[in-house]
Amino acid sequence: MTLTADVIIIGGGVQGASLAFHLAQRQVQVVVLEKKFVAAGATGRSSGLVRMHYDTEVDSRLAWESFRYFRNWRELVGGHCGFTRTGFLQLVPPELVEALKANVRMHQAIGIPALLVSADDVKRLAPHFATQDIQAAAYEPESGYAMPSDAANALMSAARQKGARLLQDCQVSSVIVDHNQVKGVRSDQGVFWAPIVVNAAGAWAGQINTSVGLDIPYNTWRHDTMFVVRPPEIGLSHPTVIDFGNEMYFRPEGGLTLVGLEDGNPLGEPPDSDTERARSGFVERAIDRLCLRVPAMQAGALQSAHGGYDGLTPDQHPILGAAGPDGFYLDCGHSGTGFKTAPAVGLCMAELILDGKASTVDISPLAPSRFGEGRLVRGNYNNIWT
Repeated sequence: MTLTADVIIIGGGVQGASLAFHLAQRQVQVVVLEKKFVAAGATGRSSGLVRMHYDTEVDSRLAWESFRYFRNWRELVGGHCGFTRTGFLQLVPPELVEALKANVRMHQAIGIPALLVSADDVKRLAPHFATQDIQAAAYEPESGYAMPSDAANALMSAARQKGARLLQDCQVSSVIVDHNQVKGVRSDQGVFWAPIVVNAAGAWAGQINTSVGLDIPYNTWRHDTMFVVRPPEIGLSHPTVIDFGNEMYFRPEGGLTLVGLEDGNPLGEPPDSDTERARSGFVERAIDRLCLRVPAMQAGALQSAHGGYDGLTPDQHPILGAAGPDGFYLDCGHSGTGFKTAPAVGLCMAELILDGKASTVDISPLAPSRFGEGRLVRGNYNNIWT
């Protein structure tokens, strides 16, 4: 098969789908090449948190702009993304309270509905939570979670309705470059021609970067999650939570609670490794952490556990922008937090590609050149984890 387009996007996760949607909105001829199916990689394993609490302004602005889409999905995209408002709590140990306060001030200056609350407030919001180690928390009453696979498929469907092409089961082998200019890509379904290629391949993006001679630090990062059946006494729902002290996050989904941990996650494994089950020991550690914060969960039951892979950068922030041969762009390295910013990232990347600069949010701090220039992105929490 041979096909010509204005832009080729490698990767059909939520980032690739969002970019295809925003480019197609501007009448650009887009082809998306996905090695398996839409949301088969990190997107399909994403925990789907929708919150604006980041410790850098660029991330918070991207999340805030994206929240406009999650809240008004049917009108702005079409279809559904499964957004569910639960409220969001950011819990930190005492030594990070001042950083938390700085974050809340920054969010409020942007316009994000964020509040600083006390341990007593947390107890009122979530009576079953243990709060003896909490001095203060950040609370976003409008935040919650969404369904990543649904969101990615809705974005891709909307892009296709506007003229984008999607080829699934299409594995890219190399980017075609001539005299430092991108010409297209080679794949197991043939050659595709375009003057612009965007690498949105998630955990596989490092391989694509290497194929065009880019020497950018990039790694794979495995992340396991589990679902537990919530005891009836906890109720129908609870807030979505990031718990720095216990290096954990959790959120409700119907009668279940999803739990993920932020330590013990292996780096450098092949992204095609088995993800159908969690690594040995994960479930036990996750249950212990969850019961520390929500003691009533001791009466819960394990429903399932699995893994996933994403691309990781040295500062745990995405790589967004042009690098390497002319016409080659990166939209990768989202380091496990890319779902909640995907609508805005796609919009900003479309602006960068077509207009030469992103105008909705200034994404220049996330440019690929930052690694060679030694200006890694650092936040108020000093990247304990993001």
